Amino acid sequence: MSADPAAHPGPVIEVRDAAVELAGRRVWHDVRVDVAAGEFVAILGPNGVGKSTLLKAMLGLQPLAAGQIRVLATSPARARRAIGYLPQRRSFDAGTRIRGVDLIRLGVDGHRWGLPLPGRPARQRKQRVAELVELVGAGRYAHRPVGALSGGEQQRILIAQALAHRPRILLLDEPLDSLDLPNQAAVAALVGRISRDQGVAVVMVAHDVNPIVAHLDRVVYLGPAGSVVGAPERVLRSESLTALYGTPVEVLRTTGGRIVVVGVPDSPVGHDHQPVGG
Repeated sequence: MSADPAAHPGPVIEVRDAAVELAGRRVWHDVRVDVAAGEFVAILGPNGVGKSTLLKAMLGLQPLAAGQIRVLATSPARARRAIGYLPQRRSFDAGTRIRGVDLIRLGVDGHRWGLPLPGRPARQRKQRVAELVELVGAGRYAHRPVGALSGGEQQRILIAQALAHRPRILLLDEPLDSLDLPNQAAVAALVGRISRDQGVAVVMVAHDVNPIVAHLDRVVYLGPAGSVVGAPERVLRSESLTALYGTPVEVLRTTGGRIVVVGVPDSPVGHDHQPVGG
């Protein structure tokens, strides 16, 4: 019988020699990584390399062509109730009237789309919503319509919703996309604090490493031939990415400390990715 996900003491996510094929094309292969409780890990790489696909495989939504992924010592599908997931950015129309606090309450009310979970008194649900509002710092605007909130405020509300059931793992798919720089920094700091203080393992797909690099424990940099995994200062080096891609790649740091990756194939953008000669 599979282990109880709530009792698992080892790595919360184990990826072993994983490979994925889409439309007959192998997107990536030989990916190996462990994620520990309380660790903040970023999945990086150029556009089209399959970053979101790896996140979906961790959820059990994307079948593997080879290898294995274990989540809390069981299959991703069996562990799904212990995972909070924020998909790629949803946009709320300016006329959307549902309040932020109501979106959070939908998460607290469980997997029955707003129907309260049996045995959970209304007082406990209300208390949990209040805890989540405080956790993400949304007290000033949680009772306003989400359509009237800024992008950063909306992301805080959605992160609170993803945390409603106290997950052990939080999977975030480009949560900083389309946010301005101050909101990117604020949301990155929030996620880092949740990982550190709540002991939640966070895996974030990121288009640009710069807003989050100060908060990261490790990086998974994907390429067609596999991945490089390690601390940001070890992975984000010219030697590491050149070996991964089999072509010269430069990792530059500007005078302001910003990381720029130059020469990754088929990546006109990405942590300030620039093509060779661009």
